[in-house]
Amino acid sequence: MIASSPTFFQILCSKAMEATKKSKSRKSTGVNSEAIQKSYREYLLTEGKQPASVFKFCKDNGMTESEFYEHFASFSAIEKSIWQSYVINTKHRLESDEAFVQFTSREKILTFYFSLAELLKADRSFVLHQLKSIKTSTATPIFLKSFKSSFEEWISGVLNEGKGTGEIAKRPFLDERYSTLFWMHLIFILKFWSHDESLNFEKTDAAIEKSVALAFDLIGKGILDNAIDFGKFLYQNSKN
Repeated sequence: MIASSPTFFQILCSKAMEATKKSKSRKSTGVNSEAIQKSYREYLLTEGKQPASVFKFCKDNGMTESEFYEHFASFSAIEKSIWQSYVINTKHRLESDEAFVQFTSREKILTFYFSLAELLKADRSFVLHQLKSIKTSTATPIFLKSFKSSFEEWISGVLNEGKGTGEIAKRPFLDERYSTLFWMHLIFILKFWSHDESLNFEKTDAAIEKSVALAFDLIGKGILDNAIDFGKFLYQNSKN
């Protein structure tokens, strides 16, 4: 009996199985986003600059360009993902603690800054290398774009909680800018930390505590409200 030739459907199935095997083979090589981030960090800190090309980077690290592009579109995308992970990992660490949910907005922000500083300490060389490129506090570098978005999303939620409980004053037009002000505040903390040479970064801890206290004096019900009321009083009475 003569064996029949494989059908078109059988050929397609065979090719699909081969593609699946190749895909599994690629995954077993250990090429993942974390491995790429680690290799990129090491190159950047060793050479002081980005790799010459994705091709060269992949060749030096035993991966194909296809494997690289499965995870990142560019070196800038790697940098953005590393920075975004700092906020995401800090959030997850805090939110896994049942006690954190009961904190006031002030306590949550204070704890977030302390936890973020502790996390950054483990990656200080890379962070310092990146922060050198920040020239002004108004222009956000590309590598901080996702970091900023994730932080502002988190801080907005915390601030809204504070406004709901009355811990943070509701002020027309002003309270909509609070998240932006806290972003600038975070940049200040990062820059202070980058220049801190005190033992275990004790000065940074003090700067965080004092600056958060000042921030809540300003956005809470108190000093600023009194200043605004007094300003209104002066304005109204100047017309008489």
